[in-house]
Amino acid sequence: MKLAVIGTGYVGLVSGVCFAEKGNHVICVDSDVDKINRLNQYESPIYEPKIEAFIERNLKAERLEFTTDMSDAIRRSDIVILAVGTPSMDNGAADLSYIKAAVKEIAAAMDGYKIILTKSTVPVGTNEMLAKLVASLTDHPFDFVSAPEFLREGTAIDDTLHPDRIVIGLDKNELAATMIALHLSFSEQIFITDIRSAEMIKYASNAFLATKISFINEIANICEKVGADVMEVSKGMGLDRRIGSSFLQAGIGYGGSCFPKDTKALIQIAGNVNYEFKLLQSVVEVNKGQRFQIISKLRESLHQLKGATIGIWGLSFKPNTDDIRDAPSLEIIELLVREGAKLKLYDPIAMDKFKKVLDHPSIKWCKDAYAAAEGCDAVCLLTDWSEFSQINLPRMAATMQNRILIDGRNVFSKDQIESSGLEYYSIGRPLINQYPPKTANVM
Repeated sequence: MKLAVIGTGYVGLVSGVCFAEKGNHVICVDSDVDKINRLNQYESPIYEPKIEAFIERNLKAERLEFTTDMSDAIRRSDIVILAVGTPSMDNGAADLSYIKAAVKEIAAAMDGYKIILTKSTVPVGTNEMLAKLVASLTDHPFDFVSAPEFLREGTAIDDTLHPDRIVIGLDKNELAATMIALHLSFSEQIFITDIRSAEMIKYASNAFLATKISFINEIANICEKVGADVMEVSKGMGLDRRIGSSFLQAGIGYGGSCFPKDTKALIQIAGNVNYEFKLLQSVVEVNKGQRFQIISKLRESLHQLKGATIGIWGLSFKPNTDDIRDAPSLEIIELLVREGAKLKLYDPIAMDKFKKVLDHPSIKWCKDAYAAAEGCDAVCLLTDWSEFSQINLPRMAATMQNRILIDGRNVFSKDQIESSGLEYYSIGRPLINQYPPKTANVM
């Protein structure tokens, strides 16, 4: 099929590349000239494993194009995929200004019948509103379809090519055959529903996953007080098929571009119809506070933060991405800077992006995890990159001033820690290798 994808962010770029991989002709459109030039040189503007190889292969096969010319792309396509951003506004509601602007350009460029497929995450009723907007701007026929995405940063290519299910929202049954044909090569698990339900499925899915994360973090905080191990509790819970093991990993909470935005937006959607979503409000509140467990454990182990040298492992909100949007590291590091700590930071991928958002004379940028730990009073692991689990802990401990490791993602096992010489604090697990209280090395 001939597709135009409007927007080359995470959703648009990954979707466009994967549709091309399945044999469709795809034109990806973005107004950013520099981004389009980079893409045409096989350079991805986002960090995502395997994506540059997919871009190069499909460009060379002439199944994929990148352009700034939206009008030409729309005229040469049968299906136009909306994948522009819908960021949060100050009140938590989704900002629809970008998607409205894109729809206006689509309407102006139409030269015949088009299917407009919305992949952007939008509040319930948005597709109907956009359809009315298009109808007011063109006499050409069109239909709107909702096809929310469920990809995860870091595994976005695999999630798109091998999804658990595909949700299609449409209000005309005759569109089903075309939508099934477009998506069948990805999965046979295609769920057809109405547009409003499809819009809600996206928000409900992310809100439920966020709820599981906040729930297990609350359980972890109780485990610390009663002497239980949340890792064992999670395993025992996950064996129940009604519960499942996914998203039951205790830590310092979720971040990124989806869960924070979508939970706030769903709370706002509920508020717009005079319903108070108390459960989801609590989920957001718990998640906000959970990241500061790191600060509490630093205070407990060092007694003071001013003048302490603290290493930070991991800046991105999750591994295998350079995305730092709403990453726990941002607020943790901001607070440590205000408290007068000296910081040594390392992340395998995200340091350049982090520097643009937060830099300070008290921050030193390090070449690897060992350099970030050397001379430190404490090291805090904030992102569970796989390389951190391979660290030689005794080697690291030997270079530290005070041998304190605070593991915000429960990466290390009891056996690893017991032979490390480190005083180890984690989330929801008993303290290991506790030594007499220390005083930070104040310079």
